[in-house]
Amino acid sequence: MDLVTVTPRLHMFRFPIGQAYLWVDEDGLTLVDAGDVNAAAPIEEAVRGLGLDPAAIRRIVITHGHRDHYGAAGELAARHGAEVIAHRLDAPVIRGEAPMAEPVLLEWELPLYETALTVPQAPPTRVDREVGDGEALGFGDGAVAVHCPGHTHGSLAVHLPRHGVLFTGDSVAGVGRVMVGVFNTDRERALASFRRLAALGADTVCFGHGDPLTEDAAAVMKASADRDSGLQVEHG
Repeated sequence: MDLVTVTPRLHMFRFPIGQAYLWVDEDGLTLVDAGDVNAAAPIEEAVRGLGLDPAAIRRIVITHGHRDHYGAAGELAARHGAEVIAHRLDAPVIRGEAPMAEPVLLEWELPLYETALTVPQAPPTRVDREVGDGEALGFGDGAVAVHCPGHTHGSLAVHLPRHGVLFTGDSVAGVGRVMVGVFNTDRERALASFRRLAALGADTVCFGHGDPLTEDAAAVMKASADRDSGLQVEHG
């Protein structure tokens, strides 16, 4: 696992497939996603390497119910007393009570999907709080949940308006170029969610896959959402 410091209060944990983020408040730590089932110990080690205590992890926000995003959440929550938060539509999947809807794959996504399936299965994981669009998440000086369906029915972005930070989960990807995420259950809804997230105008955008976007983020997000949606953009 690689540790990348994005800002003094924001750090990224990069795994062989996917990544998670740590946000630092004075009164505690928040994880946005938690990697796969083997990620708990590396996350704890990285937190200690930052001079922080994993026991200060107060909450884990799961952006959606795919195995590479919540595999270690249950172990970390049990060990440190953290609250696990997810959107109400993906919470049953994370708990193991319902199957995840299958993606509708484009032809070029097929070989990528086979690679994604090599991530270990995630165990059923408790969800302590189910949230919906616009609900406060209790960290980051006013972080709010943004429902962004399309990748999964209950995909969730996390917006920190006071800090200009946006966590997109897999609704948007930054691998090679900024683009709508892959393996979507509903591509049209995913594109609409991409446009909505771009309209938030964040200065720092953190993806589930790919490097964080820290330069001209608002403009890049808008141009990328317009491109993927096939919108005609007039330039003055």
